[in-house]
Amino acid sequence: MIDDITEEKAVRRLRRIRGQVEGIEKMIASRRYCIDVVTQISAAEAALHKLAEVLLRNHIETCVLSAFRSSDRGEIRAKVGELMRVYGNLRPR
Repeated sequence: MIDDITEEKAVRRLRRIRGQVEGIEKMIASRRYCIDVVTQISAAEAALHKLAEVLLRNHIETCVLSAFRSSDRGEIRAKVGELMRVYGNLRPR
């Protein structure tokens, strides 16, 4: 469950990301140098990745920790499986 602090951090990051994406759109509309646009896309991707890290940290500190404290082997395995799937999707491609 997303707590208040994580929500605040996530919303703040999302607003910044929205601004980056709008800036990219303006760059394309004004036919800016392609490499400059690609550089800004890379920065937006990095910002999304950091947002995912914030949310993942919250998940580990709440849901995963709760599963481990419960000693329910099935729930623990499920949470580890979730983390491994997410980890596989977060790595650079």
